[in-house]
Amino acid sequence: MTAKVDLQRQNASAAKRKWRTQIDHAKIKTLRLLSKVYQLSVAYGDLLLLESGWYVTHSGLIRLARRRRCAGIHVRSIPHLSDLHSRRWAFEATVYRSKTCRGFVGYGDADPSNVSERVRGAEMRVAETRAVNRALRKAYGIGICSVEEIGSFAEPPQAAAQPKKLPPQPAHSDHNGNGRTVRDRLCQVIRQHQLDPNLVKSYATEFCGVKTLREATREQVENFVAHLSDWAEKDRNALLCQLNSYLGSKEGAA
Repeated sequence: MTAKVDLQRQNASAAKRKWRTQIDHAKIKTLRLLSKVYQLSVAYGDLLLLESGWYVTHSGLIRLARRRRCAGIHVRSIPHLSDLHSRRWAFEATVYRSKTCRGFVGYGDADPSNVSERVRGAEMRVAETRAVNRALRKAYGIGICSVEEIGSFAEPPQAAAQPKKLPPQPAHSDHNGNGRTVRDRLCQVIRQHQLDPNLVKSYATEFCGVKTLREATREQVENFVAHLSDWAEKDRNALLCQLNSYLGSKEGAA
């Protein structure tokens, strides 16, 4: 009981620090309930607060399943609802709470029209994640939606704002020391969120529309670093899906 009370206090404190302009009494009350019943943690990224309220994350659901000693999760594709050429995928997931459980079924779909531009090319993995999330929410009675199920991974308005335009400069120029700062910030984001540097470089070159990062302007790299950091903070799992789509790529950015 003491541990649950401590988690409620920790979550309330973390939420007020992280979303100070969005938080109110009603949201804190809901957060305390989620903390008490499901032991979801704000600090561990189990919950996100968007404009419409609280959302559980895929990592939060997986952590919950592990705590509840989930017996297994079976996932299969649904061929007649999937189309490789149009990048449309549908999956069925079944969660078994125990060895004798008959299973809780959830479905998930994804195509270019209902996923964020940030995860284009990873529709199959998004669909699988959505199916697993729905099945887990049914199995453990979680009434709030998961953030991965949102059509475009909804963002607060400020996240969608256009970045401030800067005069084009070579990406690694030492002009006023800013070139080195951009590069250091990119390395810091990679270390902080434990990302694969080679996959990040592949993503960066595609994001900037160049063959190697040396060809990118400072403005392009700054925009990419801001984008990468923002996405890693909001939904690291979705970012990993995007990065994993570059696995097997032979060409890396310098």
